[in-house]
Amino acid sequence: MANPANNRVADSVRDAFIAALLVAVLGFFFLALRTDIAPGGLALSTRWGLWFASIAIVFGVRLALNLLVFNRDTPVGSGAGAGLARAAARLPDMSGWVNWAMLAAAVALPFFIMTFFPGQQRQYIDLSILILTYVMLGWGLNIVVGLAGLLDLGYVAFYALGAYSFALLSTHFEFIGFWTALPLAGILAAFWGVILGFPVLRLRGDYLAIVTLAFGEIIRVVLLNWYEFTGGPNGISGIPKPTFFGLEFARGEGGFADYFGIPFSTIHRFVYLYFIILILAVVTHLVTMRLRRLPIGRAWEALREDEIACRSLGINTTNTKLTAFAIGAMFGGFAGSFFATRQGFVSPESFTFIESAIILAIVVLGGLGSQVGVVIASIIMIGGMEMLRNLGFLSQIFGPDFDPVQYRMLIFGLAMVLIMVWKPRGLIASREPSVIYKQKKRIGADMVAQGEGH
Repeated sequence: MANPANNRVADSVRDAFIAALLVAVLGFFFLALRTDIAPGGLALSTRWGLWFASIAIVFGVRLALNLLVFNRDTPVGSGAGAGLARAAARLPDMSGWVNWAMLAAAVALPFFIMTFFPGQQRQYIDLSILILTYVMLGWGLNIVVGLAGLLDLGYVAFYALGAYSFALLSTHFEFIGFWTALPLAGILAAFWGVILGFPVLRLRGDYLAIVTLAFGEIIRVVLLNWYEFTGGPNGISGIPKPTFFGLEFARGEGGFADYFGIPFSTIHRFVYLYFIILILAVVTHLVTMRLRRLPIGRAWEALREDEIACRSLGINTTNTKLTAFAIGAMFGGFAGSFFATRQGFVSPESFTFIESAIILAIVVLGGLGSQVGVVIASIIMIGGMEMLRNLGFLSQIFGPDFDPVQYRMLIFGLAMVLIMVWKPRGLIASREPSVIYKQKKRIGADMVAQGEGH
């Protein structure tokens, strides 16, 4: 009689070999071969070390997963995970203190960077601004996807509308500055959110995703081809920077440094931009958490869990969907307005579908409906992708021609697959309802059907 343990090992090795074979076939033209532009055409070079290293890594990781997790009656770490879950359930609720601690850390971050990293302060503060921008975008999309349960693949359209609204208003009307155009950009984006909401009132699931994807592409194509109004592929330049109560961050008399009697430094403008996006992100969070406790937030959660039951309760699903699209689009417009003033230039190339995919991935990986999860996912995805530039030691492993930045989308996709396998409901995989009946209880991810909500 065959030994089950031997059969299990043989099956694990066979599965790992198949996975490595697939990587060898699919990665041959991407990893083993490389083409460069040469004077006479294309120059072909080989990178056999990188190809064999990737095959070996996939084989080893897949074999370890099969032996330790997939083909074991009790996967390694399952007991520790259950113990941690029981210990976390006995701990007091510290969410309020955690939020205040995160806010304090965010406020102190630029000063920490300027003190301990003076040589790279501009790079790190600019990266922090980028992360906070995606945090705000993720919180805005979280209203539509996480709270209302409406899959939106065209959220970048509202981001673009906010950016172009501010760019056009500020460049055509000199008396309109950032603080004046900011609410106008949000209102215009919310208006287009309502426009999008009307055609999709009767759609759900994949059909809704296709329509929102089409809306995002329509906006991008319009921005690209309406040359007389949007500048077409050339975009809009010369967008003014935000001022501090009328004080510009410029050298000379009348500037910010001259008014306060401090030495001029270009880092002042970056710190100011950082605190602007921090305030916008905090406002987004506070408004979202407040709305969750209002009747409209409860209607969003009911719509997410079961639309038919939501209608049977007498909830107007039309108004519920429209408010979700409008409010989510408004925050996207605010973020787009900030993006325009930060860059000083906007073009359709900044608002492609990949931006919507990244924002949606942040929401899903962080956990649908989880505010803290969006923050963690933004730091990992945006900050982690930028930190690849500092991984110079990888060139010693895969060769001097290896640049990890070129493989950021491959690493990005692999990270998403791993997180979805490990935590299918996201990093913060729990749902805490805003309405409590008798006793406050957490709903675990394993108690919720995949893709349903009941």
